[in-house]
Amino acid sequence: MPRLKYASVVRVVVILGLFCLWLQIMLSASGGGMYRDGDDQVPLTANPLTEYKVTDVIVPYTEELMNSNDTSEQVLALVPPELHKYLTVHPKNSSVNSTERAVSKNLTEIRKAIQRSNEAQYIHNEDIYGPVQNDTIIIAIQVHTRLTYLRHLIVSLAQARDIERTLLVFSHDYYNEEINSLVRSIDFTKVMQIFYPYSIQTHPNEFPGLDPNDCPRDVKMQQAIKLKCINALHPDLHGHYREAKYTQTKHHWWWKANRIFNQLECTTNHTGMVVFLEEDHYVAEDFIYMLNLLRATADRSCPQCEIISLGTYLKTYQYHANGDKVDITPWHSSMHNMGFGFNRSVWHNIMEIQEQFCAYDDYNWDYSLLHLSQNRKNQEKFKVIMSKGPRVFHIGECGIHHKKSNCNASSVISKVQKLLQNAKPYLFPGSVTATVTAGGAKHNKKLTKGNGGWGDIRDQELCTNMTRIGRELRRYNYYA
Repeated sequence: MPRLKYASVVRVVVILGLFCLWLQIMLSASGGGMYRDGDDQVPLTANPLTEYKVTDVIVPYTEELMNSNDTSEQVLALVPPELHKYLTVHPKNSSVNSTERAVSKNLTEIRKAIQRSNEAQYIHNEDIYGPVQNDTIIIAIQVHTRLTYLRHLIVSLAQARDIERTLLVFSHDYYNEEINSLVRSIDFTKVMQIFYPYSIQTHPNEFPGLDPNDCPRDVKMQQAIKLKCINALHPDLHGHYREAKYTQTKHHWWWKANRIFNQLECTTNHTGMVVFLEEDHYVAEDFIYMLNLLRATADRSCPQCEIISLGTYLKTYQYHANGDKVDITPWHSSMHNMGFGFNRSVWHNIMEIQEQFCAYDDYNWDYSLLHLSQNRKNQEKFKVIMSKGPRVFHIGECGIHHKKSNCNASSVISKVQKLLQNAKPYLFPGSVTATVTAGGAKHNKKLTKGNGGWGDIRDQELCTNMTRIGRELRRYNYYA
C-alpha cells in the first residue's frame, strides 16, 4: 500500500476512535451524572408532585448521602492516627455522593425508631464521663446528609481541649444507619441524638413534606385558586409558594432549640451555654477555652452581651494581630451565626416574643432571629461578643445554598488545617482585649421585609406549636 494512502487510513481510524470515545463519555455523563446535596432525585420525565408515594416496602424519599472517601493524604497527615477511624468509609459506600441503594427500614419503621430514640433521650458514654451538670456546655449540631463534612467536624471536636466535659447533641432531619453508626462511635465525650420528627423523609407526600396538592412554587395566585391547590391563598411576600426543602431548615433549627431548652430531662435546670454548630463546620482546638474566656469577659465588661460568637466569615486571617482580640457589637445574622451560643436566660427572652420568629416571612432561621432581635419591646437588639480570630470555620462547599461542581472537601479542610497549624502560637491566649463598636450600616439596618419562602400558614402554625411541647421524662426503653 502506498505510504500516503496508508497514512490517510490511519488518520481516519484515529478520528473514528476519538469520536467513539467522545460519544461514550457524553452518554455516560448524561445518563449517570451524580446528584449534589440538596438536589431532588427525580427522573427528568417524572412529576415531582406525584413521584413520592408512601409504601410499606421501601422509604419513598431518599436523599444523596454525601459520603466520599477522598480524604487526601495531605489532610490525613494532620489528623492523629487514632482519629482516622472517624474518616473511614466502608467499602460498600466508597463511591462519591453514593445514595442508599438498599433501604434497611421502611417508613413506618423509621418513624418508630425516631420516636423510640426521642423518648429514650439516651446519653452515650454517660457512664464514662458522668451525667450532664447544670453548667455543662451543650454543643448542638444540626445534621442533614453531608456525612463527609460531619466526619471532619467530629475529628476537629475530638482534638478540642476539654471536649470531654461537654455534651454533644446531634440533631438529625434524615434518619440513616451509617450516620447513626458514626455518631454512636464517638468515644471522647457524652453524646445524644435527637431526631426532628416532622421531616420531609418521614412525611414525603404530605405536609411538612411535599403534598401532591400543594401549589407549584411559581404559579400565580389567581391560577393557584383555579387549581384549588391547598395553599393557594398563602404565597410568600414575593408571590411564591413554599418549598419543603427550604422551610425544613428553619423548622429543624427551631425544633432543636425548643427540644434542648424546654423538653429534655437532662436540661431541666441547665443554666450553661448552648453552642450551635452545623455538620459542615470545623472547630479549633481552643474553641471551648475561648468560649469560657469570652463568657468571663462578658460577665466582667459586658453584662448586656447575650450572645457569644466563635466564628465569622473572613477572607484573610491574622491571628498574630487578632488571636486575642474580641469585638462587642450588635448581633447580625449573616455575620454572627456560625458557632454562636447563648444560655437559658436569653432563650427566655426569645420565648417572650417567639411569634416574631414564627410569623416572619423568611425561610432562614438566622434572619428570623435577627427580626426578633430588632423587635424586642423596650430592649436593645441582641449584643454579641465575638472572637476576631475565628475558632469555628465553614468547610461546606456544597449544600442547600452552595452548588459547586467540585465538592471535594479535602481542599477546604486542608486550608483550615494549615491555617490553624500556623496559628498555634496565638491560640489559648491568657486574656483578651475587647473593643466596643456600634457596628456598621449592615449591623444597624432594620429589616423591612424578609426573604420570603415562609408565607404558608401551615409552616407558621407548625413553628408555633413546637413551643407548646413541655418537659419530657426519659423512657428507659432504648434500642440501639
